[in-house]
Amino acid sequence: MAIPISYNIRNLKLRKGLTIMTALGIALTVTTAVFLMALLAGLQRAFKSSGDPLNVLVMRKGSTAELSGGFDANLFPTLKMLPGIAQDGQGQPIASGEWVVIMVLPRKDGTGDVNVSVRGMMPAGLTLRPSAKLIEGHWFTPGQREVVVGNSIHNRFAGANVGDNLDFAKGQWKVVGVFDSGGTSYDSEIWGDVNQIAADFDRQGAYASAYLRATDPVAADALKHRVSDDQRLKLDGMLETEYYEKQTSSGGPIEFIGTFVAIIMAIGSSFAAMNTMYAAVAYRSREIATLRIIGFSRPSILVSFVIEALLLSLLGAIVGIVLILPFNGMTTGIGNSLTFSETVFSLHLTLGVVITAVIFAMIMGLVGGFAPAWQAARQSILTSLRA
Repeated sequence: MAIPISYNIRNLKLRKGLTIMTALGIALTVTTAVFLMALLAGLQRAFKSSGDPLNVLVMRKGSTAELSGGFDANLFPTLKMLPGIAQDGQGQPIASGEWVVIMVLPRKDGTGDVNVSVRGMMPAGLTLRPSAKLIEGHWFTPGQREVVVGNSIHNRFAGANVGDNLDFAKGQWKVVGVFDSGGTSYDSEIWGDVNQIAADFDRQGAYASAYLRATDPVAADALKHRVSDDQRLKLDGMLETEYYEKQTSSGGPIEFIGTFVAIIMAIGSSFAAMNTMYAAVAYRSREIATLRIIGFSRPSILVSFVIEALLLSLLGAIVGIVLILPFNGMTTGIGNSLTFSETVFSLHLTLGVVITAVIFAMIMGLVGGFAPAWQAARQSILTSLRA
């Protein structure tokens, strides 16, 4: 015969002070774990949502990022004539030769200067990125020293408003627009005309990368292999989605530190839960003996005390998740190890993060509650009644 859960809930209510203190300890551990998991989820979302499955990125063989070298611009006409590339309304292949360079911008809050990616592209580069929507001003004019800034750049850095002038390379560039790409890593970039940027950085006659728009996903997969296998080109092709998924490695330090801190705090919270349950066993020894006398078995008592510890942990998990809710959507930035610039992303509290947090808390409760529950189940009836 099982002991009803209402019995456990009543006991938790009777020991309000101890219950609250233990639940808060578990809640703080859960809050820390959820915060770090939500950071990683936001970073992964920013990168994985950046790529378009129809876009094929082309770089020099051996390159791991668009900053590492370039290829002869004379290869671009051959690239854009490969089979499988989509065409625009004028019947022209949708392809863009590009450069990615770095400039330094001061933060609006005065906390320092940060590397920012500047992307030079052909007009087709805008067609290749349909997620980018202009929210202020107009797109840059080819052949002019004009740039448009991502929404994250506009919000976080000084001098990034429409009408401002950015001073980098060989002169000033006028900010003529702000775009929003829906929280992708493109929101952390500045875009301008590829020829003007190449001239300012003395990189004429080459491109760091090229983007090709395929007609469909099957054609995109075939196109990336066609680029890599063409001995005339000596270039590598990959899906744009694959390229940005690789950049999630930037979250490695966060994941390591978060796991380490969460484990240390989880050990402390498990001991807190254990102390609470041991105190409950000592306080309720006669009650436990009475339960045995009226017919409840040792396994029933063991299960009952484990359930009580799990309920305590569940309460802590709920409090911890509620505490982190005000931070959901908060934006921050991290240095990208491939682009050497800052990528802005948002704290993203997903259903997966919440479920993981609850499981994490329940494991703490199970670890902390099993030993006291075992002691309660093994107590002698006569010894308990004399206590």
